Amino acid sequence: MKREATNTTSRKRNKLITGLSRREFLKYSGVTGGALLLGLHGGLTMASPKSRVALLSTEDRKSAVASSIDALNINPVKNKDVLIKPNFNTADLCPGSTHNDTLVALVEEAWKMGAKSVRLGERSYPPTREVMEQKGVIPLMKNLDVKVIDFDELDNKDWVEVKPKDSHWENGFRIARPILEAECLISTCCLKTHRYGGVFTMSLKLHVGVVPTRRHGYEYMRELHGSPHQRKMIAEINLPFKPDLIVLDGIEAFVDGGPMNGKRAQGNVFLASTDRVATDAVGVAILKLLGSNDQIMTPKIFEQEQIARAVEIDLGASSPSEIDVLPADDQSREYRNRVVEILNKG
Repeated sequence: MKREATNTTSRKRNKLITGLSRREFLKYSGVTGGALLLGLHGGLTMASPKSRVALLSTEDRKSAVASSIDALNINPVKNKDVLIKPNFNTADLCPGSTHNDTLVALVEEAWKMGAKSVRLGERSYPPTREVMEQKGVIPLMKNLDVKVIDFDELDNKDWVEVKPKDSHWENGFRIARPILEAECLISTCCLKTHRYGGVFTMSLKLHVGVVPTRRHGYEYMRELHGSPHQRKMIAEINLPFKPDLIVLDGIEAFVDGGPMNGKRAQGNVFLASTDRVATDAVGVAILKLLGSNDQIMTPKIFEQEQIARAVEIDLGASSPSEIDVLPADDQSREYRNRVVEILNKG
């Protein structure tokens, strides 16, 4: 009964903001004034019967991006200013960070889909510029007519304060303004476990990189990594924005260790979706299929704290029954069936 009441409230809220563009919503929410005050049921997701996740069984990154997106049969990019958020926590080899082939293919696909402009934005664990230089990303993006935004270099005014009610952050957090104001946000993540408290790092945890390491004299990452509520706080970071497209590269995975290095396995899979919770739930199911550590194998998928908290704050699918895993081609059907079986068991 409580869940039904929550869903009713969410539908009413969504009805009120349906007619607003993201920029208009942010304007009326006070972002332009420097602070965004949200209730924990104030996310931007729209209610829908099923969250679709396209699954492609593949070993070829260059073709996988287009094929996985095509399976969703959507184009959120056309005539939009696009911002891509990669996984550049460090410069370690994929899945320690986004593979350059995946990034290039994603940029090229955005242009093919009719993007008006394409930018790349990130905040890394070491200095962001150093990570990008080590990966050779800056010349790659220049050749593809992509502007690189180093979030480390943003002015203080471009880190927007967010104070959700009842969150596990002591006094809220800050989000990079380019993320909040992106006309079209594409997030691309890897498939891996996380030994430092996150348990796994996919589409939800990817967005830790939109919060500063430190700003205005406060150590945000110290608070996050020192808190027993770290996994819940990761979910809460995702509240003020919603990616228009998520692409997960699971050709290689860490099934233990991570996020920089760990025990490797061949996942040979790509996922595409618009739902962060559904993406991570399917990703955890794939880690279970590959054989992972106890933190992945033992709990039920929707009992994982990142996912459970994301469900509580209405970020996406609330159960396996709300997820439709689509095989991207006939060759992916068997893989998809095995993943769905694990997903449904939890």
